[in-house]
Amino acid sequence: MQWRGRRGSQNIEDRRAKPGRGRKVGRAGGMSGVGLIAVLLIGWYFGVDVTPFLQDQSGGTVQTGSVEITEADKQAGQFVSVVLADTEEIWDGIFGTQVNGDYNHATLVLFKRATQSPCGGASGATGPFYCPLDQKIYLDTDFFTTLSRKLGAGGDFAQAYVVAHEVAHHVQDELGILAKTTEMRKRVSKVQSNEISVRIELQADCFSGIWARNAERQLGTLERGDIAEAINAARQIGDDTLQRNAGQRPMPHTFTHGTSEQRQRWFTTGYQTGKMAACDTFGTDRL
Repeated sequence: MQWRGRRGSQNIEDRRAKPGRGRKVGRAGGMSGVGLIAVLLIGWYFGVDVTPFLQDQSGGTVQTGSVEITEADKQAGQFVSVVLADTEEIWDGIFGTQVNGDYNHATLVLFKRATQSPCGGASGATGPFYCPLDQKIYLDTDFFTTLSRKLGAGGDFAQAYVVAHEVAHHVQDELGILAKTTEMRKRVSKVQSNEISVRIELQADCFSGIWARNAERQLGTLERGDIAEAINAARQIGDDTLQRNAGQRPMPHTFTHGTSEQRQRWFTTGYQTGKMAACDTFGTDRL
């Protein structure tokens, strides 16, 4: 991906250099430190966004100490800023032509080790996530190292796909989809809630594919192999693949993001069509 020397976004909130005071991380219903670590490990091994379990802000503090910002950290921050700027330009245009409305940009929070969000504590173990309560994306760029070295999804466009996926959740929020599905999930069983979550995530993958198509055709920033990197990333973070790699038998009733095949296929659908209407994961029986 051609990103160096290009325009970055103004909607970056960089918390990485904030020193030394302890940062509160919410605990799930007063969960003990051991319980909190267990929840974070579940997220780490299974690729599950555990932030919903961390929404009680009454508990604990994580003492982060001073944080050194390395040259790699600076490069990662610049990269994320450029990708975010690209998503803003592309979704501005898509909303103008396909939604007939304005696209309000999200803010992306860069942090190291831990920080706080209205949706709960954020740490490297929770992975990147979007919080609709403040319309911000939370990202520790060390996740990119995990993505490459531990999950087998290397390349800068795999990283761009991660950012685009979280931006896609903001797009869903702008369209009112997240609010509706949040209410739906409150009224159904855990298994049904997981099924709704899968549809949300696969639609975000499809929207990410739309972004990739426009980054290639409108901005001309993609290079040979970039789409393959994104599709490989989608495969490596499928629920079934993550569970197998963790030594577990895949358990479909626990899936929250979709299988590897589903994630690849919906990304490809967005990339091939460029149409938001083609990303209706809620109106199909075949995910």
